[in-house]
Formats: sequence, structure tokens, C-alpha cells
Amino acid sequence: MRLALAQVNPTIADLEGNVRRCLSAIRSAQSSDPDLVVLPELAIPGCPPRDILFDSSFSQAVYDATQDLAQRVASAPPILVGTLSPAENHPPNHPGLYNAAVLLMDGNVHLAAAKRLLPCHDVFYEPRWFIPGPALSTITIAEKQVGVLFGADLWDGGYPIHPARDLIHAGTELLICLAASPYRHGILKERITHALHTDCALAYINLCGANDELIFDGNSFVIDDQGRMIAHLAGFEEQILTIDLEEEHPLKPVQTGKEDELFQALILGIRDFFRKNQMERGFLGLSGGVDSAVVAILATEAIGPERVTAVTIPSRYTDTRSTSSAHELANALGINLEEVNLEILHQATEKTLGDMLTYGTTGENIQPRLRAMILMSYVNRHGGVLLNTSNKTELSLGYATIYGDMAGTLCPIADLTKPEVYDLANWIQAKRGIIPPFTLQRPATAELKPDQVDPFNYPRLAPELERLVQENHSNPALRHSEHKRWQMGVVLKVSPKAFGSGRMIPITRR
Repeated sequence: MRLALAQVNPTIADLEGNVRRCLSAIRSAQSSDPDLVVLPELAIPGCPPRDILFDSSFSQAVYDATQDLAQRVASAPPILVGTLSPAENHPPNHPGLYNAAVLLMDGNVHLAAAKRLLPCHDVFYEPRWFIPGPALSTITIAEKQVGVLFGADLWDGGYPIHPARDLIHAGTELLICLAASPYRHGILKERITHALHTDCALAYINLCGANDELIFDGNSFVIDDQGRMIAHLAGFEEQILTIDLEEEHPLKPVQTGKEDELFQALILGIRDFFRKNQMERGFLGLSGGVDSAVVAILATEAIGPERVTAVTIPSRYTDTRSTSSAHELANALGINLEEVNLEILHQATEKTLGDMLTYGTTGENIQPRLRAMILMSYVNRHGGVLLNTSNKTELSLGYATIYGDMAGTLCPIADLTKPEVYDLANWIQAKRGIIPPFTLQRPATAELKPDQVDPFNYPRLAPELERLVQENHSNPALRHSEHKRWQMGVVLKVSPKAFGSGRMIPITRR
């Protein structure tokens, strides 16, 4: 049997564009004469459509788009694609939908599978929109019994049903798993482990691309009935691959370093956010510190140096080496750098607010707020989006100024702890050698008062805070800063638990 896997990158609700993307992939795959072409979960509506699914006109448009694709590929081999399908029974005020895999043949649409295990954890709230699907029989492709299921249906976590096992008991010779599994480090190994538990040949086809906070890494694969990987598609990019299940040979295990994966994931997240939201330019404050240096490098790689503008805003407390490091990095990246001195605004604010600035951290916090005003002026003047440069450890501690350094629409490194930012920076430096030594060697500092150094032991503190976040727990620092994080921009998710839609901790609590 010849199987074509089409790892595509759809955009949520861009039905015309998604059908065109699927059609292009199918046409490309046809040249290799496959018996079956497989595309990922929710490839037609895009993923995750979330509460758009409460709009019945959208669901109907997805059905129509699926039928349109079927008619346009009527002469092609059979095609499996992820889409929506109406559920037979559903509660009132529920969209009443199946997360469906449909078989397109001879211009018709046939329901091949509906997702049976609907995740409800972290960023997944699928029972809100979908109805668990019924158990369906296998389909016959090239005289082989093929069972169709979804990524979550591979799980064996004590559920009363086990879709993969049910299909195998029904005589399945090949399992095809459509997935929309977001990236987090180590997830490929986890997917392969679940696949191997089926003791059956299996093809896993995953979405590629980013939508809002979620990054889909692709990394589709095929294992044979001996549990050996015989095909693996690229991570973080679209790819089409056709294999002959009877002729392929085992591959060496896939091995990618953590920083390499993070770099690719964050670039894809930034690139797709700009491309899919039609944002032309990115702006960021470049301080000479490690966080803003990493964001500048990621942004430049993602959207190109001609579309990135950095602004360095030295104050009376800024080390001159910080400013020169910002200029040095900007020159190495080939990005535009503007320098705006904060002193005039700082003096005017001191004159206006007077004694108010002498209490607590008010005098310190006014500086990042003035910087945010300057940065947003560039965004308003030239159009585009402000990139935030906060990291996860500082956000966990509340060591960030609301309406100041927390400003920004997209937060590329807000799911990286402070040590992870340094690890990524050192990895970049080893590869490219473009980060000024002062940026990597200086003690972490906000430079908001004379000789200031961050009052934390980040290597010790960061893992403790991260453990609390991953376990959905809190300490006083996390509790007291929850209101700040509710106002954050979009945090690109690269860990099992990020600050975003997967962490629904209330602000008001005891």
C-alpha cells in the first residue's frame, strides 16, 4: 500500500485558503501514485476554532468547503482529511459537532471516524464544542483494513473506552491517526510511545504551523507492525511524503536538542502570527540584556531584518555598555535600531508627580511605563505589533511592571524560564556568535536605580516556580501577580503548562 502524508499549515476560519492548501498538497501527492492521501485533524476549519464553533453558519460553511474539496478531487485517490461533521444527538446550547475524519471518494464525503476521547485539560476544552463520536468500522483501502482515529484516541489512561484497541480487535491492519497536537519539548517521544502501545502499524499525521499561542510541530511519522519507525516528516514545516508500507526500511531514532527545537518552534510561532494576522512590522525594546537579545534574534529570523525595528531607551541608570551592546547586536542582525533617551520624559514625570514617586517602587516603575509609551508610539506611527520580552520566571514572581515591560501583543519567550533563556542564548551564540559578550556575562538587572541587580537566585528559584506552574499550584508571589498575567499578550506555548488559556487561575481568591 502506498500512503501519502500531507503535513499542512491551515489558518483558523480561512476556509477558502485551507481548501486551496489541501488541494495543492493532494495534487502534489498524486504524482507519486498513492493509494490513500492523509491530511491532519481539523485541516479544513483550522485549529483550534474554539468558540467560532457556536456560530452555526461557520459549521455550515465548513461542511460546504469539505464538499467542495471532495468534488474538486473526485478523480484523485481516496483522501482522509480532518473537518467538522454534524453530531446525531447533542445537548441544547451546544454546537453539536463531531471532530471528524472524512473519506473523500468519487466526489462524495463519507464519515470515516469521529473523535471519541475529547481532551479537557490544559488548553483543550473539546467537550465544550464536540460530541464524542461513535465506534465506527474499518475502511478498506488497497485491500487493507484501515482503522481511523485521532491523536487523543491513542491514550490509555484508564478510560472506559479505548478506540485504538477496539479498531485492532475489529481486524485493523493499519491505524491512521489524524492529529492536531501542539508542541512542547519531548512530545514526539510521547506520541511514539502511545503509538507503539497499539502493537499495530500506524501512521500519525500531525498539523504544522501556529495559531495564536499554539504551535503545531508536524513531526508526522509511520511505524510498521514491528514497532520500527519507517517514515518521519520534518518538524515545524509543511511537507508531503509518500511511502510504500511494504518496501520502507527502519530509520534511525529522531534526535533533536531542546534548544534546537525551541528555536524552530518560536520562530514558527512568530512567523505565523505575523503572516496569518497580516502584520507587517515588529517592534521591541532592545535593552542590552539577554531577554531582549533573544527576542530580537528570533524576530529577525522569523520575519526578516527589514521588518524588525528595535528601540533602545537608555536612562540615567543605564550602563553605557548596555546601550553599546544593543547597537552591536542590531548591527550584527541587520535590523533598524532607534535610540531615544529617556531623561527628558523622566524629568518631566518627576516634576509632574513629585512626591508620589518617592514611595515604594513607584519611581522605578514609571521608567518602564515611559518606555512602553515610546515603543507604542513607534507601533502607532508605523503600524505593526510590539513584541514583549518578558520571561516566565519574572512573570511568575510578578517581577515585571504592568503597562510597562509587560506591554506587547506577542510574548515569544514568556514560556521560557530565565535559565532557559540563557541556555537558548548560549546555544545561539555557539551557532552564530552574534550576541555581545556583555549581554551574556552581566548580572541580570532592570537598571531602574543605581547599581541595581535582580534580587533572585534564578538557577535555584526558576525550577521551583516552574514546578508550581506545571502542577497548577501557587505560592504568594504567583497569587499576588495573577492579575498582571491576565493582561499579558499572547504567550507562545512551548511547555506543558504556559501562562495563557491553559492556566485558568482566578485573581480573586483566599
